Amino acid sequence: MAVEEKNTPGEVLKTSPVHAGPEAPDHQPTALRRIGVLGGTFDPIHYGHLFIAEEARVRIPLERVLFVPAAQPPHKARTTITAPEHHRLRMIELAIASNPYFEISRVDIDRPGPHYSVDMIPLLQEEYGPQPMFYFIMGLDSLSEIPTWHEPARLLELCHLVVASREGYHADLQALEKTLPGISARTLLLDTPELEISSTDIERRIKEGLPIKYLLPEAVEEYIYAHRLYLDPPRR
Repeated sequence: MAVEEKNTPGEVLKTSPVHAGPEAPDHQPTALRRIGVLGGTFDPIHYGHLFIAEEARVRIPLERVLFVPAAQPPHKARTTITAPEHHRLRMIELAIASNPYFEISRVDIDRPGPHYSVDMIPLLQEEYGPQPMFYFIMGLDSLSEIPTWHEPARLLELCHLVVASREGYHADLQALEKTLPGISARTLLLDTPELEISSTDIERRIKEGLPIKYLLPEAVEEYIYAHRLYLDPPRR
């Protein structure tokens, strides 16, 4: 049964895990295919990214989650992306290696920017076919900014929004409805534990010689130090 038939639009989802098997199935047992999309610079990827991706995968549930690294997101100047693309890709590969439901998509990083989400979803539809329903995973801060995104109304037509919510923080969907009618019906809120981890803070800690263990996977930590990433000068 489709998620929207089980949950009220905009409702905080607090369901129990539906499927968490050790091996990724070739397809979902239901006719409806759901694919999660998590975009970002992943500079570097950390447990906050991985946790929300897995939370969405299990609780919606999703067939798989695509990690889509951006080469040039429109809201960030290129100078704010510290690690070169090949390093960011490799760190994602290391971070998701143990989860058969996670995949990397190069749909953004292999094309010229700026990269808009509304352009990315049709490219994924070309790759995965018209049948899958795409779920765009984001945080509450991104949801509040979505009216300023490029063609947000069209984005809502192309996919559902999965928003990581947490206790004490609430999405004002009624206010967003005034600028984006129908957004409530296309938004699913996930009530998740609070994980205050940011890529910016990890980079700062590296520069200051502070530990980053337990903020990201050990393989990613080792890769960062082996290549002297986020230090001056980095090893290319």
